[in-house]
Amino acid sequence: MPTARVAPDLEMHYQVDDYTDPWREPEAVLLLHGNNESGTVWFAWVPHLARHYRVVRPDMRGFGDSTPMPRDFPWTLDVVVDDYASLMTGLGFERFHLVGAKSGGIVARRFAARLPGRVRTLTLVGVPPARRDVSRRDHALAKDFEKHGTGDWLRKTMGERLGSRFPAAGVEWWTALMERTPVSTEIGYRANIPSTDNSADVLRIACPTLVITSEGSSLGSVEQTRAWQQQIPGSTLLVLPGDSFHAAATDADRCAIETFKFISIVESKSKGKDREDAEKQG
Repeated sequence: MPTARVAPDLEMHYQVDDYTDPWREPEAVLLLHGNNESGTVWFAWVPHLARHYRVVRPDMRGFGDSTPMPRDFPWTLDVVVDDYASLMTGLGFERFHLVGAKSGGIVARRFAARLPGRVRTLTLVGVPPARRDVSRRDHALAKDFEKHGTGDWLRKTMGERLGSRFPAAGVEWWTALMERTPVSTEIGYRANIPSTDNSADVLRIACPTLVITSEGSSLGSVEQTRAWQQQIPGSTLLVLPGDSFHAAATDADRCAIETFKFISIVESKSKGKDREDAEKQG
């Protein structure tokens, strides 16, 4: 269970899955989970990616086995981005492919906008609109979490999160995993990160980008998703059937396969351009 001291107040837990040929120097893929989760949730993605890339699955500060955060911790997107950037630098990955799901995608948008030189490609799965006001609802939820924990709320919202087709055993597994999040972390995180305005970040993303959503996502309609996706030059939108908003979980295999295809195409074009440039210089 590796950990890294990426900040004075944070011991970050992470996993690296690498099933590549030992004589190769593969690129890395950084997977950013959403609220109430941990790096564990990417389990179905690993078989599709780890044969070709070094897959890094960290637990965000406060979540999983990383250091819990107090309720009054001053959450900002930049703090979380700095955590991940420090982790990847420590692991020796200066440039990498970035994937974010749910609110992890909000963080990923900021990362790609703020540190463009480090992000080769960006994949966003089930990510809310760039501007989203949920502060009033979250204030009411915070009081409920303090009294009763997050279990009741998770069970009430799991159908919206995982959709109508997800198996009952899977719903229970996700509920148990998400309920592990310390209430202090959840209250502080929800009060800040999900409602952060990402509008300026979207306009600054310059790397090849794939956006994946579902037809019936309650985080935003296909039209709302397309509206911010089209502001990213050259980006691609993939719409999956279904009514879950957490496509990275409910459609994990499809999302991972599409992400792998996307990265492979971008890499192939990049290598082709490098060859052309070398021939011109020769």
